[in-house]
Amino acid sequence: MNYRHIFHAGNFADVFKHAVLTLLLKSLHAKDKPFVYLETHAGSGRYDLESEAARKTGEARAGIGRLWPRRENFPELADYFSAVQALNRGGSLRLYPGSPQLARTLLRAQDRMALFELVPEECARLRDEFARESQVQIFCQDGYAGLKAQLPPRERRGLVLIDPPYEAGGEFAQAFEALKLAHARWATGIFALWYPVKERAPVARMYRALEASGIRKVLCAELMLYPEDTAFRLNGSGMIVVNPPWKLDENLRDLLPRLLRVLQDGEHVGRTGVSWLVPE
Repeated sequence: MNYRHIFHAGNFADVFKHAVLTLLLKSLHAKDKPFVYLETHAGSGRYDLESEAARKTGEARAGIGRLWPRRENFPELADYFSAVQALNRGGSLRLYPGSPQLARTLLRAQDRMALFELVPEECARLRDEFARESQVQIFCQDGYAGLKAQLPPRERRGLVLIDPPYEAGGEFAQAFEALKLAHARWATGIFALWYPVKERAPVARMYRALEASGIRKVLCAELMLYPEDTAFRLNGSGMIVVNPPWKLDENLRDLLPRLLRVLQDGEHVGRTGVSWLVPE
């Protein structure tokens, strides 16, 4: 697998994913009891948007590049923007935090996180990123396999982010099976499964599998930037959330259309959607 997130860091799908992740992590602050954050495909932690790889695609310019000047219009994402600002001096926007870096800014003293990354080079960068962080555990191994050993966690509260690259064949099915197994081991945890939308068929199959799984309280949110008339581009992305916090559906119905208005390119009419795939 040759996927490298640096080519896509900070793009519109990253903005969507990190906006939802911020709301989920903030919801865990409602109680003083500790929580754990687990991530199956952590990446390297931070990304240089001025690197040759990032500039080759320029995807960040149409993502965080469009949102950053308008960040004051999104007070509910203040913690997300603080995580971006912490890596950049002044008004510049060169470095972009991956999900682990964003999550770290939302850990309190009593919380912890465990990160999995299979690619050796990426995991080495991740270890360097959090070398002095006692609240962070890093495992250079397959995240699906590692997740089994972590569940159920001692904290009994927390969030699991399943965020594979979806480059290998059958990865939608693999991600679903990981979610199903994790939920069986920890039925009260919050689970967030991010997915890309290039063509609808694999997404629809995953929906049907979830509906037949017996898992309850499954919320689906999507931000589609482009019409689904070709499978040769990233048309949008979505997030499946199992056991979503109270009012997440209402908050996303308010937030996502506003995000879309900032992120859409003007040539295409996008859409957002928030629905209960499986109710309580």
